[in-house]
Amino acid sequence: MAGYWDGPEGEQCPRRTWLTTRVGAAAGLIGAAYRVILLQPGTALAAVQMAAVDTVTMATLGAVFGVTTCLSAEIREKPEDPLNYFIGGCASGALIGARTHNYFTGTMSCLGFGITAALIKIGNKEGWRLAGPPKL
Repeated sequence: MAGYWDGPEGEQCPRRTWLTTRVGAAAGLIGAAYRVILLQPGTALAAVQMAAVDTVTMATLGAVFGVTTCLSAEIREKPEDPLNYFIGGCASGALIGARTHNYFTGTMSCLGFGITAALIKIGNKEGWRLAGPPKL
């Protein structure tokens, strides 16, 4: 995500979308590796299919988040508003609901991803730290 926070929101949408897609694909690949190791499918082809589906799904979630966040900032003309990140996270969560054909999963994913993304944006704006010595 190096460079994602550089520059104002709502600009360079293709670049930001590419960055979030890459992060999603990497997370999907890592998750798929754990899933293949823990579930151990019967054939190598099944393992490759499982890994491909997981990786593509996560990459798609990253792309949807990146596009939605950037377009929301551009359309609303409020580039630094955490609501843009909530909308992007919610769109990604809704995609999970559509993929699983489950309204409840989509709703909970929308809320979970949206709130998490908004908190990350707020924390970035306010300089919150997750590790290291506290500021005194």
